[in-house]
Amino acid sequence: MRNAVYQFILLLLLTPLSFSLLAATANSKQPISNHDQIRQTLNDYIQGTSYNRPQQIEKAFYKDSNLLLQKKGQDVWRVSAKEYISWFASGQAGRFTGRIGEILTIDVAGDIASAKVEILIPGRKLRYTDLFLLRKLSDKWQIISKTAAAQESIHHGKRILFIVSSAHYHGVLKKPAGASFSEIVNAYHQFKQAGYTVDFVSPDGGAIALSYINTSNALQKKYLYDRDFMYAIKHTKTPTQVIAKNYKAVHYIGGGSAMYGVASNKAIGNISMEIYEKHNGIISAVCHGTAGIVHLKTRDGQYLVKDKRITGYPEDYENKSSAHFKQFPFLIRATIEQRQGSFSFGQRNQAYVQVDGRIITGQNYLSSAPVAQKIIEMLYQKSLELQ
Repeated sequence: MRNAVYQFILLLLLTPLSFSLLAATANSKQPISNHDQIRQTLNDYIQGTSYNRPQQIEKAFYKDSNLLLQKKGQDVWRVSAKEYISWFASGQAGRFTGRIGEILTIDVAGDIASAKVEILIPGRKLRYTDLFLLRKLSDKWQIISKTAAAQESIHHGKRILFIVSSAHYHGVLKKPAGASFSEIVNAYHQFKQAGYTVDFVSPDGGAIALSYINTSNALQKKYLYDRDFMYAIKHTKTPTQVIAKNYKAVHYIGGGSAMYGVASNKAIGNISMEIYEKHNGIISAVCHGTAGIVHLKTRDGQYLVKDKRITGYPEDYENKSSAHFKQFPFLIRATIEQRQGSFSFGQRNQAYVQVDGRIITGQNYLSSAPVAQKIIEMLYQKSLELQ
């Protein structure tokens, strides 16, 4: 009995996160976290300034706060919150001001916090970086100071949705599995260079497991130490936080974890098909990420991959005697062929891409950048057709 008690105490000490999750499940009315409260405050600022809603902006700022801004001929231009808010009172309420806001990072230390927000103004080819200090006052988070810097930018505010798995292990094994870091950064870099905003969604939201990290690779090293990028990886969206009409394309990331929990997630599948069918968007996948599209169906009940040229990481290249291979819930090539898709692949260590209409797939991590480039090219051509 004593040994059992010791084992139980040890389990609690070693797995505080699991214990807290159990506690949260037992109590359905958990208070909103400081992090989420701060996000709401920042979103009041973003939405208020994007749509001329001075009352919403006022909610975000402490009444005696100051903004330290830029003005020609002045090192620092001090503006009171009251004056700043008045700038948005003169415009038509609810009218889009051309500002597209995105929370980049939040750091909380007790009752104080700092945050970084990106404000894009594509019409003026500008990008503002806003830095905030916040304090919890009377149980409410408010902005007590803000400063900002502007720079020229090619960013246009159009969005790509990266789909990643929440799985940390291969099935019931304790063998680690994660999203391929190289596949993420290879594609992410291409989209950012082309002015796109990239969001991440996973079945459970929050931090995901990563694999295949090579810090000797210059691009991977760049993003591994990029605080804004890693914050996004740590705070992936849940499906309920995603608004499908905001995205031009979805991109399913590979890595071993991609075999678990993505293809079976109906909410993510619905998002992808809404983007594809309702908003004329693109569905793309790389390597094991192709597993995410095998169950997708069109409005007429047909599998998306039917009569389509598809590639991904084939089971032909898997170690079929490995324990993790036996955990796969299905095989990518076999499943696509069963659903009358045309699956093909190239040599193991070379890029290989298939484009069939608005479905773009790649075989491996070397195909990540070429797939992203094909998406960018297709979206550019579509934009020309609309002009």
